[in-house]
Amino acid sequence: MQTPFPKVYLASRSSRRRELLKQIGIAFEVLLLREHWSRGSDVDETVHPGELPADYVVRVANAKAEVGWLRVMQRTLPRLPVLAADTTVCVDARIFGKPANRHEAVEMLTELSGREHRVLTAVTVRYDDAAETSLNDTSVRFRDLAEAEIQQYVDTGECFDKAGGYAIQGRGAMFIPEIVGSYTGVMGLPLYETAMLLRRLQGRA
Repeated sequence: MQTPFPKVYLASRSSRRRELLKQIGIAFEVLLLREHWSRGSDVDETVHPGELPADYVVRVANAKAEVGWLRVMQRTLPRLPVLAADTTVCVDARIFGKPANRHEAVEMLTELSGREHRVLTAVTVRYDDAAETSLNDTSVRFRDLAEAEIQQYVDTGECFDKAGGYAIQGRGAMFIPEIVGSYTGVMGLPLYETAMLLRRLQGRA
């Protein structure tokens, strides 16, 4: 995709987001933010009381882009767009983040078994004083999962570091008979929305 920028800063450690940007020909440089609690996180990803899933992912994506732009300014890096994203899985208003341990992963997959859930991914692009955000909302349906296959899936380790405890691009695909929406959004970066956000910046360059 042609943009007026030689590359963007990706404010994410996600290897999946890197692969997806490469898929549509966007050159990028990873801009690392602190995420581990022991070192102090750059972005508060705690769900606020009563916060709706859509509001949550938009807030976190905006915060990541804001902190990323601050890092660009502090380090006097070339002024290029900062792209950030956040993904969450939800059932009704219940938010499923990344499982912290095996027990949480099993609980999440048990809850998702045999029902439909939503995967929300917010993408924010920050450049100078402008920031634009797009929200992708995709419905995913799981078949009924036996307890033994949930345990076997968790044993693979694929469930960790994934919102909702599964990876649609991995073995988790065998649980999913249907999605309505964006496959890449479920992976963590909806490519259509991302491309449109970057295209809007052309008029600002």
